[in-house]
This record gives sequence, C-alpha cells and structure tokens, in this order.
Amino acid sequence: MSDEQILAATESVCPECLRRIPAWHVQRGVDVYLVKICEEHGCFETILWRGEPAYTSWVRPRIPTTPERPFTQIDKGCPFDCGLCPAHRQQTCTALLEVTQRCNLQCTFCFASSSDGPQKLKDPDLATIEGWYRSLLRAGGPYNVQLSGGEPTLRDDLPDIVALGRALGFDFIQINTNGLRLARSPGYVAALKNAGLASVFLQFDGVDAAIYEQLRGRPLLAEKEAAIVHCAAQELGVILAPTLVPGINTHAIGDIVRFGLARAPTVRGVHFQPVSYFGRTPAIPTDKDRITLPEVIRALEEQTGGLVKAGHFVPPGCENALCSFHGNFVQLGEGQLHAWTHHQTASCCAPKPAAEGAAEARSFVAHQWTAPSPSPPSSGPSLGGWDTLLERAKSHVFCISGMAFQDAWTLDLERLRDCCIHTVAPDGRIVPFCAYNLTARNGRTLYR
Repeated sequence: MSDEQILAATESVCPECLRRIPAWHVQRGVDVYLVKICEEHGCFETILWRGEPAYTSWVRPRIPTTPERPFTQIDKGCPFDCGLCPAHRQQTCTALLEVTQRCNLQCTFCFASSSDGPQKLKDPDLATIEGWYRSLLRAGGPYNVQLSGGEPTLRDDLPDIVALGRALGFDFIQINTNGLRLARSPGYVAALKNAGLASVFLQFDGVDAAIYEQLRGRPLLAEKEAAIVHCAAQELGVILAPTLVPGINTHAIGDIVRFGLARAPTVRGVHFQPVSYFGRTPAIPTDKDRITLPEVIRALEEQTGGLVKAGHFVPPGCENALCSFHGNFVQLGEGQLHAWTHHQTASCCAPKPAAEGAAEARSFVAHQWTAPSPSPPSSGPSLGGWDTLLERAKSHVFCISGMAFQDAWTLDLERLRDCCIHTVAPDGRIVPFCAYNLTARNGRTLYR
C-alpha cells in the first residue's frame, strides 16, 4: 500500500510454535498493525491501534530500570528467561498470587482456563503462599498484591491469606473476583475487611442479562449489585473490571461508567480490559474480534455523551505506553465530572526512570482504589469554587482506565520487557502477566 509506513522494529512470538521471531509496527492510514514472520509458519498480521488518539502522539520515551533483585539469568532471551531476569526493564507494581485454580463459573473467556468441573490442582497451602509473599519481599517488595485464581473466594481461608500478607508488610491487598460469594455472604465480606483487605476488583461486563449470559453463562447483574452493596457496608473500595468483547458488550462502555458513578464513592472506578486471546477462548481471533485502546477511549466520549472526553485520557507512567490508558476525575454534583488528566500530543517533560513510574503507580492504586476515609471539613479561608472541588477530591475521585493484555498474536517483546503487572509462579519466580498466560494456537503455554 502506498500509505504503508514501518514505525518500529521489534520481536514477537509465532502463534503456532511460540518461537521468537522478528516483527514490525506498520502504519496503514490511521491504523497500526503488528506484522511478523515465522520461517516455518509464515506471516501474521494483527491490528494494534485503530485511529485517534494517534499512535505517534501516544508513545513515550522511557528510562529503563532493571529489577532490584533478579531471580533468573539471561539464557535463551526474552520471553523465555522470566523470573524476573536482568533484561527486564521495569519493577513490579502489582503482583498476582493465584490462590486457587477452582472456579464457580465457566466463562467463555478465561486467562486461567479455570473450571467449575473436577479440580485439577490442589489449592496451595498457607505455607506455600507465605513463601510467595516472601519471594516478593526478596525481590524488593512489598508491592501491591492481587489475590486471584480461579475464583479466590472459593477458599474459606481467604481472610487468613489476606491477614498473612498484611502481617508480612503488604499494605495494599486486593481480590480479583466474580463477586458471587460476596453477594450471598456479607459475613465473608466482613471477615475479609477485618483481615485487612483494601479493595475488590470486580468482574463486571455490563448492565443487562444478555451480556452475562453470553460471557459468563447466566444472568449475574443482581449478584454484582449485591456484592457492591455488601462492600459498601464494610467500606471496601470496588473497581469494576469489564472484559470488552466486540459484538457482545462494547456498546455498554458508557452504561458501565454511569453505573459506577451512581455507586461512588464505593465504586472507585472502572478498569476496561479489551479481550485478549489466551487461556480459554471460543475461537482463533481475527481483527474484527478485537477492540483497541483508542477505540475504547473514543467510545468513552461517545457513549457518555461527552461527560468524559477522549482528551482526558493519558498514557501510563508505569508500563509501556501502548499497554494502557487512564483518566482521573473528581465527581461533582448534578452528574458533573472535573478531569484531572489531559492528553498532550508531545511530552513537555523529560522521561522518568521506570522505577519511579512504578512507585507512583503503586501509590496511586493503593490510595485511589481503596474506599476513602472520612475527613473533617476544611476550616481555612474560602477559595470559591475550588473549595467544592478540593473537598470532593478527598472522597469522590473516580478513575477510568484500560489495559490491553497481549496474546500470541499481539505480543511485542519491547512491551513485555516494560511490564509491571507480574504473576508469582508456583516456584516463586516473578513472571510478567502476559508471558505467564501466553497460549499458543494449540493451547501450549510457556509458564502456566
């Protein structure tokens, strides 16, 4: 094509054999594709970025920071030496601990391929989980921790796991949950809060039954609402976490934001996750099966009627710029939002060391994803309209973000080396999330 332009060279993996292969970011019109070639299995092309904000306005320079204490050495090269190895370029922001492989749903999409059928693996015991916590401390932690699975609330001793982490010095512990047990057992929610749980990352795909029937197997909205009510009673912050699948719920982006705003400040924000094709998926993806980050950003403006605008969303300060976006808002009265963030087409500041970005991201998540603490009203001199804004900012900050996880078709090793979302493997190694869950076309994995 005459308007085709190579923007960057990188490396990826072959979706068939997971061999490391050369790849390029190729711009065609306003869209950007990942194009890669395997000597054995041929050429693969996958959409990465559709339209505005422009790819070239979004990328940011970075100053890499190697892991404080790598656990593995460089041998075969990325992505085969994860642990983290000394070639990784970012420290941990959030560490996932998979405390069970069991689940009480059979979702259409599941990165862990969890099942409500016969259990494949025994749940790790508390001694094993303590070893994982201590691995994070040896690596340079404490970091933010997300307890995941499977469905972590299937463990009756989940409060003990939370309390163990808090006793070891982990101040921000969150659970990644479908919310079903939280909906039916307010006492369990209270036990988690009393153990030191800070936040609930709640699977939340839309506001009508058809979406849940297609993605989760049955209508679940009433249970999601009940879970939020029980979290509110315990002053637990909730982040809504939708998986966005074209043709199923991408029309519901605005509805999800409005639902969250109506339940603030318990709901602290929405974290959109465009579907990635690893783990359990119904089919091999084509480009029509994907929604890219700029499309989510534009849909946020269109579907909220301009309540939030595309220009309010900015690249991340922690992970690679192509991995995510975020916008931070103060919720005012009468359905109004004041944006704290604004996108600039060119950075006016020198790049920060990656470790500084990770530290800032850890601090922001720990503060803003936790339910606000009551604070006394200000007794200082009036600042006019700023009084209201500053007072609301103490309790009614609302965060809207999105993260594009990479699969075998979209994996970019430059992005992977910048990853700050890591999973603790059963043997204690620390593996970037997208590498840990990477799945070849035939289901083969590297780490899981």
